[in-house]
Amino acid sequence: MHSTGKINVLAFMVLCTSSRLVRKAGVKNPLAATFTTRCSTLCLNEAEECIDGSELSVVSSRRIKSRKKVDCIGEKEKRANVSQLEFKLSLLKPLGITSSVLVKIVNCRPRFFGCRIHLVLDERINYFMKFLGSKEVLHGVIIRNPSLMLYDLNEKIKPAIEFYKGLGFSQPDLVKMLISRPTLIPRTNFNKDKFDYIQKTGVTRESKMFKYVAAIIRGFEDGGNRRESCKLGKCPILLTLSVEKVQRNMTFVIASMKLAAHSVLKYPFLLLLNLESHLRPRVDLVKTVMEIRLKPRIKDVNIFTALRMTEKRFLKVYVMCHQQDVAAELMEVYEKAKSMKRLAEKSKKYVRKGFPF
Repeated sequence: MHSTGKINVLAFMVLCTSSRLVRKAGVKNPLAATFTTRCSTLCLNEAEECIDGSELSVVSSRRIKSRKKVDCIGEKEKRANVSQLEFKLSLLKPLGITSSVLVKIVNCRPRFFGCRIHLVLDERINYFMKFLGSKEVLHGVIIRNPSLMLYDLNEKIKPAIEFYKGLGFSQPDLVKMLISRPTLIPRTNFNKDKFDYIQKTGVTRESKMFKYVAAIIRGFEDGGNRRESCKLGKCPILLTLSVEKVQRNMTFVIASMKLAAHSVLKYPFLLLLNLESHLRPRVDLVKTVMEIRLKPRIKDVNIFTALRMTEKRFLKVYVMCHQQDVAAELMEVYEKAKSMKRLAEKSKKYVRKGFPF
């Protein structure tokens, strides 16, 4: 007897294969050959019933996109032996991976079961279970990065782990790093320039922040030697920001707030704040309060303190402390600034490939 999880995944791959064969046969309307709704979780019996039925359900655009993603399954998976697939599924079954998770893995890693995961797979699983401490943690790591089961144990996995241990990382630190950054092992690439860069940040190996700096810099192609950037040891998460976000926030800080460029090194949160919903509305409200010569509730409060306040405290200090009519006008200015959306935001396309690491 096949288990439900095995049948679901096998049905998923069979359905994907059949859809491509139908298109190759010359069917003009691909939607007419696409049946029912839950194509990723149907069992074989349900699929046969849907084919025999005369009524074909309407497929939503979201499911059409899902099917297009699955169409990238290669020829190797189409010719796959069912018994081999069952054997590979049986190896993953002890980890507690359900059929829905397997569907996600196949959707984002179409060639996952086409690879030779059965080779030394049990040895990899035993190594990671011993390293991570529990089956549940390993289950979560595999979901975030299924390719972890494909890396070479002796050539890739063990050398990377031993390398971080040589840097002084403890076992719990490595476990946290692997959970938060599942591509840590394949992207480990250190050289002399990167070690020099870490030293210039001022973060020592004894510091609790060292593991975060190393985890960020380990994926860089070039560590960089700029003197200003070496001061980012105060807030190493800045290294993960996109160039676009840094440029937009820097432009606002210099052009609108009239601050020097090096102020972001002293106050790194200026680059972390959201420009549309946090930074610009608060700066505009503080400017309005100063222009009409109103006094906030707290004396000698600066703009940096105002930006770091919670929403409730910020409104209490700058808005609610004034008369009702004035407070209403200030609140209108603040809400109007927050409602301003970024230009062409709706037309911006967000492309996500694979798992959201």
